[in-house]
Amino acid sequence: MAAIRQVLILVLVTILGLAACSPVYRNHGFVPPDTDLAQVVVGETTMDQLPTLIGRPSAQGLLTGSGWYYVGSRWRHYGPREPEEVSREVVAISFNPQGVVSNVERFGLERGRVVALSRRVTDTSVTEISLIGQILGNLGNFQAGDFID
Repeated sequence: MAAIRQVLILVLVTILGLAACSPVYRNHGFVPPDTDLAQVVVGETTMDQLPTLIGRPSAQGLLTGSGWYYVGSRWRHYGPREPEEVSREVVAISFNPQGVVSNVERFGLERGRVVALSRRVTDTSVTEISLIGQILGNLGNFQAGDFID
């Protein structure tokens, strides 16, 4: 009887151990799906219409307030290992000075490189600095005096 009990405990511990090693996925941020983005018409949709069509952005442009950025990522947690980022997407929506959508771009991160997944642009070229460009542009702009009161 004791041998059967020990075997059952061993089987239960083995099953729980294997279940603990299954990956757990977590999503962070929000990126509107393509069906919602299809409702955004470049050159017609205004900044005031966007919250009802696709929701509020994760971030907004800092320089002139002319861009909205939707950022989403998916992380895999696997047992005791460090979490790993599986995918990341950024949707950047730019506006002209009148507040009308002038550009809708979707970026992904593939092997550490920014990849343009889709782009809808009006006749003019892209003139605003993207979110990634803003982040990378700030590297090296720090001085020791900035950290001392």
